[in-house]
Amino acid sequence: MAEAEVLYSDIKFKRARGNTDVATPSTDEPTYSEVKTSKAQRPAELPASNRRSGVTSERVALLVLSVLLAAAVTALVVTLYENTQTKKSLQKSLQKYQDEAKNLTERLSNKESCKVEQPGKLPLVRDKTCPGYKDGWEPHGEKCYFFSLATSSWTQSRTQCKSMSGDLVVINNREEQEFLVSRLMEKMVAYEDKFWIGLTDSKKENEWIWVDDTQLDPRLTFWLGKDPDNWTNENPDGEDCARMGEKDGDKDLKTWVDKSCESLQKYICEKP
Repeated sequence: MAEAEVLYSDIKFKRARGNTDVATPSTDEPTYSEVKTSKAQRPAELPASNRRSGVTSERVALLVLSVLLAAAVTALVVTLYENTQTKKSLQKSLQKYQDEAKNLTERLSNKESCKVEQPGKLPLVRDKTCPGYKDGWEPHGEKCYFFSLATSSWTQSRTQCKSMSGDLVVINNREEQEFLVSRLMEKMVAYEDKFWIGLTDSKKENEWIWVDDTQLDPRLTFWLGKDPDNWTNENPDGEDCARMGEKDGDKDLKTWVDKSCESLQKYICEKP
């Protein structure tokens, strides 16, 4: 540490006048005395390393705050962007569903229906097409019907219907019988140009069962004449399958006849 500076000051003392034993000068003379005083030392300044440390800490804190602020802003921007994209996606989906609903409404409103009426025949009401099915299917009520042009055995005919996701027709009520009789009057070329239906007693004689495993209701039958008679002249195994059709129709709708299952006939398929 540097030595403290010395300040000098002249101080004069006067000797009192009077008799003393000591010889003194005749005149008053000043006496000098050296007085040393220390100048007060200035407060010590902080070392330069401490000042640099303080500045560095402030910079680090500011940098951290800047990074946190930037991260917060980035997260906010990303969130807003994601929300915007989600909103756009929802709007697109909503618009898609609205367009589909509109198209469906237009199709239903433009659905064409026609009535086919002929003297002595049942009026037929049917749609222009049978939605989702190949050509040849005709709608009626809640079902679609297929009238074949080719002939095959009863078993082969059923296989053909199943290949089209259907089965041989099951007649559940008089109205359905009326519809089929009316259609066959238009489609039959000759008297024997009949069509297989999904009814058989091949498992047990005289116990007629539909292809959906329901038993024939005796109150809802449309046998023609004395049929079923299980005639064996054509086939020793008898006649275990049912077919239908009268070219000129029948006022009582009685158009069912039994036939050998191996006989080649046209057929009627149905499906929902």
